[in-house]
Amino acid sequence: MPSVCCGCQSQYTYHHLLAFLLTFFSYVLLHASRKTFSNVKVSISAQWTPSVQNESLPAFSPSQVWEEHRLFADEEEATLFLGALDTIFLFSYAIGLYVSGVIGDRMNLRYVLCFGLCGSATVEFVFGTLTEWLHLYNVYLYCGLWVLNGLLQSAVWPCVVAIMGNWFGKSGRGFVFGLWSACASVGNILGAFLASSVLKYGYEYAFLVTSVVQFAGGVVVFFGLLTSPKEVGLCQESEAGFGPAVESDSESQRPLMSDEEEDEGCDGGYYSVEQSEGPQEELPQPISFLQAFLLPGVLPYSLAYACLKLVNYSFFFWLPFYLSSNYGWKEAQADRLSIWYDVGGIVGGTVQGLVSDFLGKRAPVLAVSLLLAMGALVGYSHSPADQVVNAALLALTGFFIGGPSNMISSAISADLGRQDALRGSQEALATVTGIVDGTGSIGAAGGQYLVSMIESRLGWMYVFYFFIVMTGGSILFIAPLIYRETRSMWRDRQGLNQQL
Repeated sequence: MPSVCCGCQSQYTYHHLLAFLLTFFSYVLLHASRKTFSNVKVSISAQWTPSVQNESLPAFSPSQVWEEHRLFADEEEATLFLGALDTIFLFSYAIGLYVSGVIGDRMNLRYVLCFGLCGSATVEFVFGTLTEWLHLYNVYLYCGLWVLNGLLQSAVWPCVVAIMGNWFGKSGRGFVFGLWSACASVGNILGAFLASSVLKYGYEYAFLVTSVVQFAGGVVVFFGLLTSPKEVGLCQESEAGFGPAVESDSESQRPLMSDEEEDEGCDGGYYSVEQSEGPQEELPQPISFLQAFLLPGVLPYSLAYACLKLVNYSFFFWLPFYLSSNYGWKEAQADRLSIWYDVGGIVGGTVQGLVSDFLGKRAPVLAVSLLLAMGALVGYSHSPADQVVNAALLALTGFFIGGPSNMISSAISADLGRQDALRGSQEALATVTGIVDGTGSIGAAGGQYLVSMIESRLGWMYVFYFFIVMTGGSILFIAPLIYRETRSMWRDRQGLNQQL
């Protein structure tokens, strides 16, 4: 018999909306500040090279300062260092994700989330604004700050996914998380807008604006966010539904917790004070990192995400630079044009999440999208120097690459962290999310170095060939899951036809 509280939770409350919005805008602000760095690379490169090598230099700083404090002899060296900073950030971010996921399952998610937001904002202010104001130009200082920034930012994503997983069960999760996972793309759009608005005053003001806004957002989240329905007396929604890595359909329809467990201390969706005063069962303990890593589906989706995030983050880090250097468009124009990739990702994540809810399976939807993504990459690599055509192809590419990336990092991670194999311990969501996103970030980190190396030796066309191969690798890693879920769908359809 279904639990009473589960029926009550099927109707979302004001608290659900608040949790959705606060976690959404937490990551919007984080990605806006992260996007700032990629949007001002041309300005930073100009600032780090001597005036003799760069005609745009006097517009940014007195020439005598650069003769004393220049970092690199020419723009090519500066560009390689910027690529190295991307790699350093992503490796530290990946390592931090493995740790922060485990910490998030053992500490208050709100504290960990706010520490990451405010700490990262402070580091970015020092990196981009304070060093410029004080004329502190030092390679080791920049590297150290960016390592620290990666570690602090890694605390945010596992926490927000875990909080969303607490508030929203599997019923409609594909659509809800597909819509919610647009937070990264919205953050990219906001970051591009803020950076292009103040870039004329100097790149340090772009870092100043985004870091101050992010810090303020962290303070709001600290005082306003509830991490679980239990904090306001609501019962947590059951995990009835499908699981991406569960072979048996009958097993996938069972709730994570049994009916008896769900009914204890729950009356009409709220905890009973009288019942809570009685003896209670011991709270489920968090599982270990190794146990989470060995859960069904975690490894294949992690490896697939490593390939896919490499492609997605290469667009994130290098797209404005590519548009500016390859087509000769101004930096502000390139920043605004790059927004269309994120627009495609927003629509793609939402539509594909909705389709996966309708089908009851995730992997087949990913397979179709990734196959079409390979075609979209071929088309975009041959885009003419027309901004309208380029924007349309960018949106299409974002739809088929950004959409699956959003789905794996949010809805599928939440499915994996709340699957039937976790009966007896619900404290694995942040850990599993950290493993999936951390593995993805390792792939993305290595990819940034490879992108800069391939571009410098072979050109941008070979970079796109590399992206196509990596997208194919994503399909390869989840091929067993695609086969299993497709076969399950075929069986279900045959059974339905026989009944009719």
